[in-house]
Amino acid sequence: MRSPHPHGRVTPNIPTPSIRTPPPRDLAEPAPPPHHSSPAPPQPRPLLGPSRSFQAPRRPLHLRPPPLRRRPAGREPDRAGMGFIGAHGVETLKRYKYSGEDRSVVAKYVLQPFWSRCVTLFPLWMPPNMITLTGFTFLVLSALLGYIYSPRLDTAPPRWVHLAHGLLLFLYQTFDAVDGKQARRTSSSSPLGELFDHGCDALACAFEALALGSTLMCGGWTFCFWVVAAVPFYLATWEHFFTNTLILPTINGPTEGLMLIYVSHLFTFLTGAEWWAQDFRKSLPIFGWIPLPFLSEIEIPLYVIVLILMIMGAVIPTVRSNVSNVQEVVEARKGSMALALAMILPFIALLAGVSIWCYLSPSSIMRNQPHLLVIGTGFNFGYLVGRMILAHLCDEPKGLKSGMFMSLVFLCFPIANALIAKINDGTPLVDELVLLVLYCAYTVGLYLHLAVSVVHEIKDALGIYCFRITRKEA
Repeated sequence: MRSPHPHGRVTPNIPTPSIRTPPPRDLAEPAPPPHHSSPAPPQPRPLLGPSRSFQAPRRPLHLRPPPLRRRPAGREPDRAGMGFIGAHGVETLKRYKYSGEDRSVVAKYVLQPFWSRCVTLFPLWMPPNMITLTGFTFLVLSALLGYIYSPRLDTAPPRWVHLAHGLLLFLYQTFDAVDGKQARRTSSSSPLGELFDHGCDALACAFEALALGSTLMCGGWTFCFWVVAAVPFYLATWEHFFTNTLILPTINGPTEGLMLIYVSHLFTFLTGAEWWAQDFRKSLPIFGWIPLPFLSEIEIPLYVIVLILMIMGAVIPTVRSNVSNVQEVVEARKGSMALALAMILPFIALLAGVSIWCYLSPSSIMRNQPHLLVIGTGFNFGYLVGRMILAHLCDEPKGLKSGMFMSLVFLCFPIANALIAKINDGTPLVDELVLLVLYCAYTVGLYLHLAVSVVHEIKDALGIYCFRITRKEA
């Protein structure tokens, strides 16, 4: 017999138990425990469509995938692509704390209050590294002005160029001091900021030397002024590597040194660059009354006297202090001073290699191409400093770093080319201008490779950004 369906259909009069088919695996829930209750009454079929073999899941389907979240800072990074930082370096970066002290009286009572007011002009969303990079571009612009109006740095540019040199250097000094205050203000201090700041400062030695060469009208002597700036900078970085504290003495380069330079730029705006290029007895008549028999017939430009005073009054005392401080720390730790001094060898090799090239050069590259020579050597110097700062941040073993010599390999080719020119009646195999351009391209490319790679590795290791301020996720 068939019983009539409430809606007019005829259905079998056989009770059908409620059988549930398990849902798909990705939507499955824990199966309910079996029970022995009586079978449920038959359920009516729907009016439209076939009957379903399983019930709808109790949880709603998430059709939209969850948003990707940035890796928290505490989680272990993927070190597979890290070429400069190893596992020990990553752990050291997480624990690193910067330590420094500026003992300058001028900075403490004059410039620090000024910088504290300047930092309030920057918005809180502006990252400190962007301030550092902006300050560095001021020096690049200053060097570019010197090249436009004095390509060989031996002619006097318009006087407004000296005014621009002074203002741009003052802005660089201000931005270089404000970036650290902005980092503390926004709680975004990191080892990446220290590396970025000191890396730009290393390159700044070259670009400011070119601007100073434009003001002093010293031509090929510009390279010597770069050496005067680079030697204390490298040894201060070397001292920081061993003492773990960057101490600026009562009179130091970043404060009083830069002040003297931009005051010289502003003074030259009033007197003209010729004042520095003429004999020092004409520029300073008071020395004409002093009997100097051994110099009476030799014309010595004033900028040579300035260079000698900088070496005697600034470079030598600074070097002596750096070596003494490192020796004290090494002896206290019962280390090897020979291994400590070995870390200076790449810098000595750089100065020696470039000096030999300039001495043998058949086309006098130091006099005819000072910009290319200083820029190429400046980026070479920046690579050496960057490798040493990275070794300090990652707590690498003390001693000579073989990777630092990679930037010096290219110098073998121009030196060999100059030697062949000496043998071949002054005719080199390759034009020295071509080698100089290739030298700049090699050092700039090597430095950029180091900078970009290390920035990416550090930001991935710490879970931060280079040009963005973000809060670390828990």
